[in-house]
Order: sequence, then C-alpha cells, then structure tokens
Amino acid sequence: MEELRAQFPVLERVAYLNAGTNGPVPRWAFEAAEAALREQLEQGRSSRPWFDRQIERIDLLRERVAGLVGATSADIAITGSTTDGINAVLHALDMGRGNEILTSDEEHPGVLGPIATARDTRGVGVRVVPFAQLPGEVRPETRVVVTSHVSWATGRAMDTAPLAASGALLVLDGAQGLGAVPVDVRGLGCDFYAASGQKWLCGPGGMGYLYANPELVSGLPAPWGGYHSLDDAQRALEPALHADARRLNTGFPVPHHVEWSLASLDVLEEAGFERVHERAAALAESFAGMLRDRCLEVAPRGASTLVSFEVADPEAFAARAAEESIVIRYLPGRPWARASVGAWNTDEELEQLAELASRR
Repeated sequence: MEELRAQFPVLERVAYLNAGTNGPVPRWAFEAAEAALREQLEQGRSSRPWFDRQIERIDLLRERVAGLVGATSADIAITGSTTDGINAVLHALDMGRGNEILTSDEEHPGVLGPIATARDTRGVGVRVVPFAQLPGEVRPETRVVVTSHVSWATGRAMDTAPLAASGALLVLDGAQGLGAVPVDVRGLGCDFYAASGQKWLCGPGGMGYLYANPELVSGLPAPWGGYHSLDDAQRALEPALHADARRLNTGFPVPHHVEWSLASLDVLEEAGFERVHERAAALAESFAGMLRDRCLEVAPRGASTLVSFEVADPEAFAARAAEESIVIRYLPGRPWARASVGAWNTDEELEQLAELASRR
C-alpha cells in the first residue's frame, strides 16, 4: 500500500477522505493525460489513423471496465457520469402513464433529477420509500426500480435479490460501488448499472460507464443519438445503431480523459483490486468503530467504504477538518459528515479524524 500511496501526491499534504466525490489523481494518470494532450498539440488530431486509434483506446477502456463488473465489453457504454447513465436508461425505456418508478429516500440528486424528468415529461408515477424497505415495495404497476447499489448518504448496500426477482427492471446507481467494492452485475441481478469514473476509479470528471443487460439492448432506441451511437454512419437516418450497449453512449470521451482513465486503472490493478477493496472496507469498518468508541452516532452502514457520522454542524465540521488537513464532506439536509475511506488511507489519518469529531 505504500507504493499505492506514493502514486497520489495529494497525500503528502492532506488526509484525503473524499473519493466518494472525486478520487485523488495518480501520478501515472497525470503523465498519461499530459502525454495525450502533448500529442494533440504537436501532431494534431484530425487524421484517420488518429481517429481509429481513439476508437481502439475507448474499446480497450470498455473492455477493462467490463472486467471489473463481470460483463463483456459489448455490455458497456461510455457516458459522461452516473447521472448520464441514469438519464440514458430512463430516456430509452418505453414508459408512460400507468407505469411507476420506485426509488428510495437515500438517492443522490443526480439520480432524482432524471426520475423527476421522466415524471414531468412522460407522466410516469414516482414513489419514494425508505431505503431498507424498498426490496419489499414493488407493486404490479412498478415498471422500474431506480436505487443505489451503495447509498451515498449512509454506505448501506441495497438488498438486490428481491428486486431482481420482482419482474420490474432494476437500475442501480453504482457511483459508490464501482472501484470501491466488488461489483458483479449478474450477481446483483440488475438490468442497468450506471457508475462514475472520477470517484473510486480516480479518473477524470466527465467519464462514466453504463452496463446494460444484453437481452434488453436490441429493443432500445439511442437516447442520445449521434455518431457515437451508430454502427454505420452512412445510414444515420435509419438509424443503423450499434447492436450492443454502445447505442446508449452519450458521446465520445476526449482522448486525454481516456488515457487518464486507463492509467488510473493501471495504478489500481498494480495494487490489486481485491486488496484495494478489502483494505478500504476494513479501514472504513475500523473507523466506524473508532467513532462508536468515542460515543459518536454512526449512520447504519454496510460493508462499504463510506462512513457517515453525526456532528452538531456538519458543514462547519467539514471546514474545521479541512483546517486540520483532512478532506471530507458534509451531506446537505442530513445530520452527517461523511468520510470516504480508500485503500490509500492510514490508521493514523482515521484516528486523527475520529479524535477531531469527538471534540464537542
């Protein structure tokens, strides 16, 4: 883990505990992005060979992400964010009046926004239930369940087995899942899994990934039609869409973001994703114990990398932590500050934060 920590220069200055918002940037990723930008600067970006190479690199990225979620590259679309992935799915699905979207009371605004758009533009009903009760709340009119794999608010993991067996389509927000905990989309039983590249995968903003059940893809339109969704650009008005999840692409990622993403995966794979997952979850559980030992209230959580804990003024506490060179975040409208614990963190950093939180 010392070699992993050495990849993140920011750790020389601060205890970085906010990968749930944006992960730290690895050295290799910076160097890869810089090299890609320099290539564009000095050699241009308009030749056919250059364009073909970008497609190859994007396909390589899709293949590597597919390996992280237990899918094939044909099942992965490139998006701009988790929200883009949720939007793509809800726009592609055939829904209207008489259908219902079921969701929970712990969903991120980036998920609730697309749900609200489906309600307001297509007349879909929306029902919100407590996170823990959601698996038992599917009704005959429930067309789609949209919920977190891991709650951004508490770190609880959704019990997906009853949802997968319910007959409703299951769309998971994987923003706090991919890169943080092991993900097996088939084991989860989900039809769609939308995730971010900039969080636990330590990639750039503007990168997201969407798994789509291959049994559903052929019946879906392109929600954001364009060159990126076409298999044959010469038949764009038909349209001649990709036969696989690429029809759900929301655009072409820029080359330096692709190289950054691939290099960040190199860093995490060098450390070993299994070790990264295990260490981060163990550190997070240890930190929760430190807080409880100091009589602090910890939000109900699962085997995840997020620890939310109650403080009198979360916003002020996050600011005070920053003054002590500890980067966390507060959750607006909730009584909690949140620490996102990565494999790159140390016991000493967590002890420091727990001690700060205990000062009433």
